[in-house]
Amino acid sequence: MFETQEIEQLIAFRKALHAHPELSGEEKDTSNRVVNFLKECNPSQIITQVGGYGVIAVFDSEKEGHNLMIRADMDALPIEEVNDFDYLSKNKGVSHKCGHDGHTIILLGLAKRLSKNPPNKGKAILLFQPAEEIGTGAAVVLNDEKFKSLKPDWVFGLHNLPGYQLHEVVVKNDSFTASVKSIVIVFQGKTTHAAEPEHGINPAMAVSELILQASFWSNNLQERKDFAVITPIHIDLGSEAYGTSAGQATVGFTIRTWTESEMKKLQEKMESFILAIAKKHKLKADFKYIQEFKANENNAEAVKSITTAANNLGYIITNREFPFKWGEDFGLFTQQHKGAFFGIGAGKNCPALHNPDYDFPDELIPTGIQLFYELCKNYIACP
Repeated sequence: MFETQEIEQLIAFRKALHAHPELSGEEKDTSNRVVNFLKECNPSQIITQVGGYGVIAVFDSEKEGHNLMIRADMDALPIEEVNDFDYLSKNKGVSHKCGHDGHTIILLGLAKRLSKNPPNKGKAILLFQPAEEIGTGAAVVLNDEKFKSLKPDWVFGLHNLPGYQLHEVVVKNDSFTASVKSIVIVFQGKTTHAAEPEHGINPAMAVSELILQASFWSNNLQERKDFAVITPIHIDLGSEAYGTSAGQATVGFTIRTWTESEMKKLQEKMESFILAIAKKHKLKADFKYIQEFKANENNAEAVKSITTAANNLGYIITNREFPFKWGEDFGLFTQQHKGAFFGIGAGKNCPALHNPDYDFPDELIPTGIQLFYELCKNYIACP
């Protein structure tokens, strides 16, 4: 597929991206590097500033056929790296601890492959997406007219998976990752002297009741369709003024369910309860949702295509019984388009994602390129 020298060049480029990570929404340098690489691949079109710093490369056969979109994420995390290799992050407190540098290189490698073997029908749409980690990138891309005009028929994405055997392909029909939302609730009462709490309105009891009720709604049983995990994340009550009874509180939770329908049910329960306890304790209540990740709803035909591709290449395939509990911004694409998200094993002993010692295994670069190219052969007749 690739000469050794070409793989070495891709690895070198991956390490350059790793050394210059950028947070969600700040991927300007990464975007420029991607564009410069793509120019050497001579796609039919390079589209920049898609949903922020997003980039799209289009390889168009100019013949009728499927519009196949394949996506990679580009952003890094606010994590201080503890590795000691020579391509260590140069941006203090920022590092590629989810492997988005590797995902980007896989898609650039696919672009290189398509430059030599372009589609014979339809078009390949390679999306380099910003702001995945904070759950806003997919929505902004989908709302961008430059993306809308491409009208993808099928969408695919992958993620490396530490804990699975290297190169193992992990698939699942229906939900592949959870629906995840974070909610921030503010209770507003009235401060008073701590010796006379009866003259104020302290939100502490409302906070306590909400946390207790959330634990009753939680059901961390993966085999159940109504699986739900509500995790308390942050509480800020009053201030360190010990002569003052608190008059305000902020509470944050992360909510996880397997499906969007279960998420909607749980949201309705929580919102009703928040308003009820606010009324009970004579508080004002406001809430907002942040960092929303839609469930990845995998299309059965798309999953079959991934399985066929993995079989053709001789990779081990694992059909996962339950979805992953983490959120993935690609879910919004699968809510609106036919497609699927899948995983490739990063090694049994690979440090976990979002850990300060994680690093993307370069052995997966050819694996990812081959799998995506097999999908291109299937949908857009690449030679």
